[in-house]
Amino acid sequence: MIDRQHLHILHAIAHTGTLTEAASELCLTQSALSHAIKKLEQQFAIKVWNKSGRRVQLTQSGELLLSFAKRVLPQFEHVETQLQQIAKGERGTLRIGMECHPCYQWLLTVIKPYIQQYPDIDVDVRQQFQFSALGALLEFDIDLIITPDPLHHEQIDYQPVFDYEHVLAVSAHAKLADRAFVEPMDLRDETLITYPVEQSRLDIFSRFLTPVGGSVKRHKIIETTEIMLHMVAANRGVAALPRWLVNQYAPVIPIKAVSLGEHGIQKSIYLGTRKHGDNPPFLQAFTSLAKAR
Repeated sequence: MIDRQHLHILHAIAHTGTLTEAASELCLTQSALSHAIKKLEQQFAIKVWNKSGRRVQLTQSGELLLSFAKRVLPQFEHVETQLQQIAKGERGTLRIGMECHPCYQWLLTVIKPYIQQYPDIDVDVRQQFQFSALGALLEFDIDLIITPDPLHHEQIDYQPVFDYEHVLAVSAHAKLADRAFVEPMDLRDETLITYPVEQSRLDIFSRFLTPVGGSVKRHKIIETTEIMLHMVAANRGVAALPRWLVNQYAPVIPIKAVSLGEHGIQKSIYLGTRKHGDNPPFLQAFTSLAKAR
C-alpha cells in the first residue's frame, strides 16, 4: 500500500538527487529510507529508481509516484494547516440560529467587523427555527441562539448583549405620533402589524395588551420589516418594534417611535450557548464583540 512516507521520499529524492541528502532532509537514516521503498517495490513488483553512483534516477514507476506526490502532498499540508487553525479557533463555521426578526438589523452591525477580524471563519445564519432554536442548539446543529425571549434551560447559558426599548412604530402623520407614550386603550381602533410569531410570544400582547384586557381592531401578519414599516408610514397600521430599529428607518421613512406605557417596555437581546459544550475561541470572540457593540 502506498503511504504518505513513500510520497515524501520520492519528493525528497527529486529535490536532492541522492539518497543521503534525501534521508537528511527527511530526518531518516539512509537504511530506513531504502527499506521503505524496497517494501513498496516488492508489493507492486516494480522498481522505483536506479542508482548511478551517488545519483538516483527515477524509473517510469518512480516518475508516476512523484507526479502523484506533487499533487497530493500540498493537499495534505493544506488540510493539516486548516485542522491546526480549527484547533486554535482561527478557522471554522459559526452557525447562528435566529429567534428574532428585527435582530437581523442588529446582527449586521456585529457580523461586518467580525468577518473582517476573522476572515477564515464562515458565518451561517439560520432563521427557519422560528422560536425552536433551543432544540437545535442542544442537538449541536447550531452554535448559538440570538433571541430577545430566552427559554431557560439548565444546559444553556444566556448572556444579554444589547438592551433596548420595545416601542410602537406609528406614522409620523398619525394622531398617536404626538404622544410621548400610549396606553392599551389607545390601540383598540388600530390595525396591529406583527411578524409571524405566535401571539403569546409577542410583547405587545403579553406585556401590554393582554394583562389589562386590551385589544386591537385587527391583527395583520407581515414577514418583511421594510414592508411593515412602509405600511405603518402610510398610516395603515402600527407595529411594535425595537426603538433602535425605528430610529434607524425614521430618516428615510416617515415613522415615529412612541413608548408603550409611561415607563416603556425594556428588552434585551440574548446570546444563548451550551454551558458544557466545546465552544471554540471564534464563538467566544463573537460574544465579546456583540457585547461591545
